[in-house]
Amino acid sequence: MSATRIYVPRETAAVSVGADEVALEIAREAKRSGTSIRLIRNGSWGATWLEPLVEVEVDGVRIAYGNVTKEDVAGMFAADLPNGGEHERRLGPITEVPYLIGQDRWTFWRCGLTEPLSIDDFLAHQGFKALQQAFADGPDAVLDAVADSGLRGRGGAGFPTGIKWRTVAATEADQKYIACNADEGDSGTFSDRMLMEGDPLGLIESMAIAGFAVGASKGYIYLRSEYPLTHSILSRALDVARENGWLGDNIQGSGFDFEIELHLGAGSYVCGEETAMLESLEGKKGIVRYKPPLPAHEGLFGKPTVVNNVVTLASVPNIVNLGGERYAGMGINRSKGTLAFQLAGNIRRGGLVEKSFGVTLRELIDDWGGGTASGRPVKAVQVGGPLGAYLTAEQLDISLDYEAFTEIGAMIGHGGIVVFDDTVDMAQQARFAMEFCAIESCGKCTPCRIGSTRGVEVIDRLIAGENREENYDLLVELCDTMEHASLCAMGGMTPYPVRSVLNHFAEDFASSGDEP
Repeated sequence: MSATRIYVPRETAAVSVGADEVALEIAREAKRSGTSIRLIRNGSWGATWLEPLVEVEVDGVRIAYGNVTKEDVAGMFAADLPNGGEHERRLGPITEVPYLIGQDRWTFWRCGLTEPLSIDDFLAHQGFKALQQAFADGPDAVLDAVADSGLRGRGGAGFPTGIKWRTVAATEADQKYIACNADEGDSGTFSDRMLMEGDPLGLIESMAIAGFAVGASKGYIYLRSEYPLTHSILSRALDVARENGWLGDNIQGSGFDFEIELHLGAGSYVCGEETAMLESLEGKKGIVRYKPPLPAHEGLFGKPTVVNNVVTLASVPNIVNLGGERYAGMGINRSKGTLAFQLAGNIRRGGLVEKSFGVTLRELIDDWGGGTASGRPVKAVQVGGPLGAYLTAEQLDISLDYEAFTEIGAMIGHGGIVVFDDTVDMAQQARFAMEFCAIESCGKCTPCRIGSTRGVEVIDRLIAGENREENYDLLVELCDTMEHASLCAMGGMTPYPVRSVLNHFAEDFASSGDEP
């Protein structure tokens, strides 16, 4: 009789709430009861609010148990866990969990499903199929598919990926690079980490496809230092790919050489900006570069470089496999395909939801997130990280669409959604934005370096009720200066959250005196 397969995620969020202890207790209980099991540490399905999420495979169906603690394990075995027995933690088949039903899993479809470091499992689930298709079709076909898909950068600016790749491909050079920006530092974001931990070989394949398409033989993953488990999993995944001939010289006899180096960042938020990241990769201080030249022309070590974030790259294999038109058929307007939206903050059911563009904030927060964790009304929602605007409860029906957000002075960015209920002090949130910029600024340009510091001081005076009309006007003027004169988005976008508070939550500044 074959061993029963039991899945316990090895993913940062799951581990933080006891997944390792649960896995150990399952192994112990199986030994005590004489049950033959195979314990598999998979990635996360993204239903973070159900972690640790344990699954047992019964007749080819994986039965899920949510919020399992190590204290639950003995009782679960007593209830016949190996055969999917009834227990208060039982959710039923993983394919019927409501949170996962209705998602558009294009990029994250293997996360949770497969064993991340198993090359056999990866190959059994279309692993390296797209790379082999790329070898068969040639670089131009890949470039055409990416352009036809309408894929845009998922790191913030939403720049068309096809244009970037074609620019690098057309630039003559003896060396080109693929730089994967995995410096995921925005508040409320975790999709890059979840993908790297749940489908690391998929990212490796994606980078190899990019390298083949543009003529690059070397790739770098710039990983934020605060992700130690990700670092461990990615390091092993790179070894697995090399050992099986999917990285290195003459990959699978194709004549294509490609290698990837994993580089650990040093904790600087501004290194999420592409040119500061390139400086850091070169061993220099992470300070923003002047542009032009663009990285596509002169990037890493002065060579043409594709800079994409994790989710952008990981969207490509299915574009190659299924066609750019299929991807372009999802989404809305110029926002094509899907984005992994991340629900965080004061939310009942936090986690990752991959949906086509066009879904509304209200649908994500209410239908998937279940409303606020406190049960109180939503007051504000910040989309796009610490530099994203705060939206009001009246704006929740806006379609998640790059252009629609731009029209209201907001951005979608990396898809992080942080929810606040009606107890939040929005004046303090505006202050946090300026203080965050002051702390994280690289210091190269005056508007960001000095403007953010002065911004904190002006907001403090507003909160204290000092010369409120004068300081209000000064803060508006300061925001204008930072937005238009800063060298990069660090200073240029700090005004977004501040302005949104001034425009929609000005009453929170009125600790004394009249409102501005």
